Amino acid sequence: MRIGFIGLGHMGLPMCRNLLAKGHAVKAWDVVPALVDKAVSLGAARATSVADCVAGAEAVVTMLPSSPHVRAVYAGPSGVIANAKPGTLLVDSSTIDPLTAREMAFDALAKGLPMVDAPVSGGTAGAEAATLTFMVGGAAKDFEPAKAILECMGRNIVHCGASGNGQVAKICNNMMLAVGMIATSEAMTLATALGMDPKVFAGIVNTSSGRCWSSDTYNPYPGVLDGVPASRGYTGGFGTDLMLKDLTLVTEAAKTARVPVLMGAVAQQVYQKHSADGHGGSDFSSVIIQYLKR
Repeated sequence: MRIGFIGLGHMGLPMCRNLLAKGHAVKAWDVVPALVDKAVSLGAARATSVADCVAGAEAVVTMLPSSPHVRAVYAGPSGVIANAKPGTLLVDSSTIDPLTAREMAFDALAKGLPMVDAPVSGGTAGAEAATLTFMVGGAAKDFEPAKAILECMGRNIVHCGASGNGQVAKICNNMMLAVGMIATSEAMTLATALGMDPKVFAGIVNTSSGRCWSSDTYNPYPGVLDGVPASRGYTGGFGTDLMLKDLTLVTEAAKTARVPVLMGAVAQQVYQKHSADGHGGSDFSSVIIQYLKR
């Protein structure tokens, strides 16, 4: 297919590369020219603007930082919706609030453009290896053509329902992840302070009722697991500021839905403090530093 790809950051560039590896003709654009240069070196055609990127495309994939960026790229006279030809499939893999996803899909449909929201889980490693999970919101008839594209970049493609539901799945999952990471950090720190060997305690937890992904796969305590951010100074992985962004999205969505998310709100504040303390660029498991430093 002829695919326009917009947003070539840590996730977008390897996703673009994987589309190229599957034989698609990709035209790439980003506000950072050096990133476009990298995409061109991988085999993509160079776009000079959003409008140029979507001209002649059969599908457009976007991977952008936040809701305002999505609105800026999709809306307005120079945006995707105004410049893509009718029938072009739009796939937004950004993590944004569900309301923005639904509004953009509504505006796109009014111009004859089917659109799905398809945020991802799996991080930069999943993007590199084409093993991402895509949570897809949109009409059932648009899911199958979107799935054919997403399978080039991921392993698990799930239809979550109507427009915006992909975003719902993503932010609610990440709220659970954040709460679990904080709870694991507190328990690991407390057990160690009370005299337990952290590896022994982690082994008990991981064969008991406290077991979770944050304890058995991504343990935040230094020295417990090899190959995780805690074993390399909390570098790489999923950044604190990205987790804070997702928690902010989920607490705002909860206000709109009038649903109490008490633990989610506490987690948002914990990560906000952690970021303010200078750890925004560190992996989100570094939140344990908030407890270890006491």
